[in-house]
Amino acid sequence: MTKNEAIKEISALRKQIEENNRKYYVENAPVVSDYDYDRMLQRLAELEAQFPELDKADSPTHHVGSDLQEKTGNFVRRAHKYPMLSLGNTYNISEVEDFAARAGKIIDTPFTYSCELKFDGAGISLTYRNGELLSALTRGDGTVGDDVTANILGISNIPRKLKGKGYPEHFEIRGEILMPYDSFERLNNEREVDGDEPFANPRNAASGSLKLLDSAEVASRGLICTLYHIPSEDIPMFEGHFQALDAAASWGLPVSADRKLCNSIEEVKDYINYWDTERKKLPYPTDGVVIKINSLDHQRRLGYTAKSPRWAVAYKFKAEEALTRVLSIDYQVGRTGAVTPVANLEPVFLSGTMVKRSTLNNADLMRAMDIRVGDMVRVEKGGEIIPKITGVELSERMPGSLVPVFPTVCPDCGTPLVREEEQAKYYCPNSIGCRTQIKGRLLHFLSRKAMNVICGEATIDQLFERGYVRKPSDFYRLSRKQLLSLEGWKDKMADRFLDSLEQSRKVSFDKVLFAIGIRHVGQTTAAMLARRFGSMEALSKASMEELVQIEDIGEIVAASLFNYFRNPQEAEELQRLKDAGLQFSMEIVAPSAQDGPLSGMTIVVSGVFSRSRDEMKDLVISYGGKNSSGVSNKTSFILAGEKPGPEKVRKAEELGVRLVSEAEFYDMIGLAQAPAQETIDPEDEDYYPESLFDM
Repeated sequence: MTKNEAIKEISALRKQIEENNRKYYVENAPVVSDYDYDRMLQRLAELEAQFPELDKADSPTHHVGSDLQEKTGNFVRRAHKYPMLSLGNTYNISEVEDFAARAGKIIDTPFTYSCELKFDGAGISLTYRNGELLSALTRGDGTVGDDVTANILGISNIPRKLKGKGYPEHFEIRGEILMPYDSFERLNNEREVDGDEPFANPRNAASGSLKLLDSAEVASRGLICTLYHIPSEDIPMFEGHFQALDAAASWGLPVSADRKLCNSIEEVKDYINYWDTERKKLPYPTDGVVIKINSLDHQRRLGYTAKSPRWAVAYKFKAEEALTRVLSIDYQVGRTGAVTPVANLEPVFLSGTMVKRSTLNNADLMRAMDIRVGDMVRVEKGGEIIPKITGVELSERMPGSLVPVFPTVCPDCGTPLVREEEQAKYYCPNSIGCRTQIKGRLLHFLSRKAMNVICGEATIDQLFERGYVRKPSDFYRLSRKQLLSLEGWKDKMADRFLDSLEQSRKVSFDKVLFAIGIRHVGQTTAAMLARRFGSMEALSKASMEELVQIEDIGEIVAASLFNYFRNPQEAEELQRLKDAGLQFSMEIVAPSAQDGPLSGMTIVVSGVFSRSRDEMKDLVISYGGKNSSGVSNKTSFILAGEKPGPEKVRKAEELGVRLVSEAEFYDMIGLAQAPAQETIDPEDEDYYPESLFDM
């Protein structure tokens, strides 16, 4: 290979790898398999070794992939005490032997190996001080991570306080946040009902969940944690890594029991071979085995490269893959009108289930893969649960096969499809007359995260086909007689459904806003809009300019909101829902701010309240006060919930600023106490519970 050829290939590989890093770590939407990604990285390393003058410090071979978003407003970034590196990967047992041989040349004394499962989740670093959880950081770029402490508090097997004795005064412990298969399947079923794109695999779902702004939603997703590494600098009292993890388990930390201390490379191979099969019985995803030199002194002697430790290597299992034929391609219409191509496959047994279908995502991906009916395709599952077509066997392509033509009209109603600028999917714009969209929206409206009415897809089909329901407001006109006419319905079922409908009239405004199904308005966006505008009426009157200026909205979401509220048919439906008694405003009633009881006061809001912190700040403004983020001589008082920011409390004590409890605040403004609910706001940079802050 000439130098010019190497320059071109190296440039292309770096661009591909960085793009795949962004897709994997930031968007949680990988487009290549781990194996193909590792092959690209290995090829780049080989070329850089062959042409050292072309090697660069910022090459992806010298740094870990980063999960940091370009926008930093949602989470505080903090530096890792020690770099959080990645591991060298191999798919070949002989390379594990080479790893052991290299280590042996440096150590020159007998040593043991700590063998552990390689968990397929989102990296996390927990810090404990005096036995209490201090903070939690994502891997980030290995040097700096996002502080997700508030979200970590909702993961049930992470202890806030350690048990027993013998733990260091201050130490870090690292591991993975995992989403078990059952939680993953439940989450994707909910997303499909809501018309959202399903997660490709549990790792993406876990990573995406960690970055949610609603910590209560994080807690509901069934995440678990497993921990596997304490930096040797923090545990000088231990001789070995394996023993340190045993101690961590005794302190109540979630350390995997499926570890083994191996005395030889042959025992390591036996461990790998055992788990290559047995891992399929585990309730959470794993993708390999990590082999570590056990002695901490040996680890220190071996040291690190810029990207990974020299004392550990990851042997990765190859994802299960099968070759099967594409029988046909369907085009499915979702509740928002998005048209998704789905390949119907010749059934093939893969990772314990019979695979018959695989989504092709959108027209662009179909073209990029050049997939055709009759093609033999590689289908991968591994820990991914959702089958994914990873490639086409072009050598098996039948002569005369035709390139599939993406439909130009809706497969259900025949309406010409549209594709908005910078959007990957085509949409059916006939939201009023397209049967599939209508039924999808009805199901979404009643879903658990929306109006929370007990109802399934089969019931929606019956109600629609009998003409009982065409739009959400029709649910509130259903009679008991109509329900009992449905196939399989008895008195008890009808009563439950009607009771559930009645309870839905009390569902909060933000959930109603999510339930009505405005395109591009998900649960988080709906909650934010509800807090900001306070009522459906105020939101409906917002101008395009107002909407675009809202952080995290953007022109696409703003246009969707603006157009929705100016559609006469949607306006009529909203009025019917309002007449049915649904909540169309926040439950905050305040006097004129000008002469309110907080008029002229500057107030700092800090801590955890029965309402969200944004609602508390809205109350301050509604009753005449002014919010401030910092304590000063001008501060009238700190509105202090549970666990207020310690720095704010200290500053208040210095300046003689009083702390007002939530109950005292409600008495001050003459408002009833809000119902208790767990609310932790990760957007407040100053917030940590008492044992969760840096001194």
